[in-house]
Amino acid sequence: MIFYESPYRVVKTLTQLADHLGGERQASVSREISKLFAETARGTLESLVTHFTGQEPRGEFVIVVAGK
Repeated sequence: MIFYESPYRVVKTLTQLADHLGGERQASVSREISKLFAETARGTLESLVTHFTGQEPRGEFVIVVAGK
């Protein structure tokens, strides 16, 4: 599953995905994929929620969630 998300909703979306799909589901979150400062974080949905709660999200995000 692929989701495009704003920085204002990325933590909420990751939290909802973890609640509905399970916190252990693997995912990847990329930001600013077409720009110089592109970054990608990979891990479980639960770890990604923790990562983006601790640092303020900036830029446009692409969330890719692994299938079942």
